[in-house]
Amino acid sequence: VRFTFDNNYFNDLYQGIPIGGYTKIIEKMLDGIDVELNTDFFEDKEKWLNIADKVLFTGMIDQYYDYCFGELEYRGLDFEFETLDIENYQGNAVINYTDRETPFTRIIEHKHFENAESDKTVITREYPKAWEKGKEAYYPMNDDKNTELFAKYKELADKEDKVIFGGRLGMYQYFDMWKVIEEALKLVDNLE
Repeated sequence: VRFTFDNNYFNDLYQGIPIGGYTKIIEKMLDGIDVELNTDFFEDKEKWLNIADKVLFTGMIDQYYDYCFGELEYRGLDFEFETLDIENYQGNAVINYTDRETPFTRIIEHKHFENAESDKTVITREYPKAWEKGKEAYYPMNDDKNTELFAKYKELADKEDKVIFGGRLGMYQYFDMWKVIEEALKLVDNLE
């Protein structure tokens, strides 16, 4: 008899991150491009829509359309960060907690993503919470009611010539990173 322990949320055969993390990929993608931080798209929507021939919108699709069909539902998250005076807390990057008694869904120990050496470690506990309008949305709630509502927004989005909707919030889908990259490459192919 062979017993294995696997507490993953997903069952992909290969899992990992690029050497150097996603930061290096994003830096290369943005090289030579103007980047504006701490900017609310909706405070000057017309300005941002007219700054380029095509606009990639990765925010909440229902917010883009001013919730004209109603609000889609999202999952919110809270994060608790802690620096510990120990070399190792849990032995790997992520441990998921799926039992009802544990209030957080996972603990991330960041140094294990790239095998950093340090006599301290930083962990993050991730807590699920109900999303509230005006707060950061992290994941779509893909049930029948929201799927039906999203279809109405998707119909509007499909008529757009200038705006492309992407990412978890713009496409109202949960994506793992490999799927995000695949979708981005498909998008580029379709634009050429």
